[in-house]
Amino acid sequence: MTKLGDFLAKKSVNKSQIARKTGLSKARINELTMTETAKLRLDEMYLIALAIDTDPAKMMLELCEHLQLKQIKD
Repeated sequence: MTKLGDFLAKKSVNKSQIARKTGLSKARINELTMTETAKLRLDEMYLIALAIDTDPAKMMLELCEHLQLKQIKD
């Protein structure tokens, strides 16, 4: 399961309902929640956040908390 999949599972939301509200296909929602290599686009994340009544910025922070800048040696 992906970070988005975990996030949605914690919220106990229905993926079919998200698909209907966002206009994204159920197949795309399943790909984003189950396939680690799937790339979540910003517009998709924003629509999903709105569909589940979540602040998009908070959702982004939780989904991206593992990301860090590389250390550059001078």
